Amino acid sequence: MSIKEKAEIKPLTPEQKRWIEQAWAEIDEQELLSLIVRMVNTPSFPGRERELAELMVSWMRENGLDAFYQPIDEEQGNAIGYLRGSGDGPELLMWGELDICLGIEAEEHLGMGSLSRQELRPEAKVQNGYVIGLGAENPKGHAACAAMAVRAIRRAKVPLKGTIVLGLCAGGMPTNRWDPKLKRANVAHGIGCEFMLQQGVRPDFAIAAKPVYAVSWEEAGLCWFKITVKGNLGYAGSRHLIPYQNAITKAAKVVLELEKWFPEYARRNASGIVAPQGIIGAIEGGCSYKPAFYPELCHLYLDLRINPDMSPMDAKRQLEEALNNIRNSDPELDLDCQMILGIPGSRTDPSNWIVQSCIRAWEAVEGRKHSYDVPHSGATDVNILRMWGVPVARLGLPPLELLPGMKKDLASWMGLVKIENMKRLIKCYIHSIVDTCTRTREEVGLVRN
Repeated sequence: MSIKEKAEIKPLTPEQKRWIEQAWAEIDEQELLSLIVRMVNTPSFPGRERELAELMVSWMRENGLDAFYQPIDEEQGNAIGYLRGSGDGPELLMWGELDICLGIEAEEHLGMGSLSRQELRPEAKVQNGYVIGLGAENPKGHAACAAMAVRAIRRAKVPLKGTIVLGLCAGGMPTNRWDPKLKRANVAHGIGCEFMLQQGVRPDFAIAAKPVYAVSWEEAGLCWFKITVKGNLGYAGSRHLIPYQNAITKAAKVVLELEKWFPEYARRNASGIVAPQGIIGAIEGGCSYKPAFYPELCHLYLDLRINPDMSPMDAKRQLEEALNNIRNSDPELDLDCQMILGIPGSRTDPSNWIVQSCIRAWEAVEGRKHSYDVPHSGATDVNILRMWGVPVARLGLPPLELLPGMKKDLASWMGLVKIENMKRLIKCYIHSIVDTCTRTREEVGLVRN
């Protein structure tokens, strides 16, 4: 089978509209609340998602799906479930993530958030229609919406021609390793999604349950770099006696210059709905237990996002150019740069069936014309899906106001979800599922070679 560049838009039939309404009527707020609370209460750090994946497999089976646990190793695995149609329609993957990368005890002293905060604890708290807890919004709230949409389709007994696959994957967060006890360092960056595809889950289309509340068809890639700034080894008592080449203070100059450069990089590489950003995410240098001595090396760790038309080498060369300019401003500056991660961005043709179907779904739920107003820089397993040839539309939860007293930072935005917002997103997913999986393959633009 191949995919037409542009599938013909076919209006919903009266029967399809009725099936959507029937499935919407099956959205049970209490069951939704129960599911997201159970998910938040089940810790799922990258490489250790087995307990949550097995919980979701049980939930899928309880709700009529043909489900199984897909192990990657002893601690990590995916939850896969099928809701099968008659066989002459497309196969649609509803994809979500299971792992979280905040709320880690070993990282608290590094400034990655105090575990005294409710939104960083794997203990769900229900308050005024909200659920607060680690990963409540991202990724678990999104994964729960995908799951509840499939459940509603099953409960409404929608006569499917295509098959729905609910793929809730481990190892989707942007992290290499967070626990030195783990034997594997490759526990994330899409490892679960790639394993799922490798093991035979090969859908015609996919809907990715991740932020933002607008349909996106382009995804940023990400590149990580290690910059080593060099100096000489020294001591506070001899600063005035030997050449003072403190790698930390030299690195500070590099940090300030890069912070000036990042906005220029973003402007230069903005494309479509992607505006790739850059940050310095970590610094290593010296010994915290003996600050009387300064180090000869200081390492800076950078994340540079890239647009779908860039390669990781494009980002590397732009960074090297910026570093050369910084060197030229300080002839004594000695540094080198190494790329330590490179995942390309990706794009699905915006005229592809699944993108247009999700846009129609969003417009039906919102009652207004769809637009993508704020270019994004987020990177997810959508890139992995597209690398394997799967057309993907990404659609996430509506924005929300934080509760009074909550800190305006990433932990709060990821650890707070509103049940009413989840219901809106579930409606979007149901609309697109019916629009897609109650049609033949030919109707959605899949044609025989």
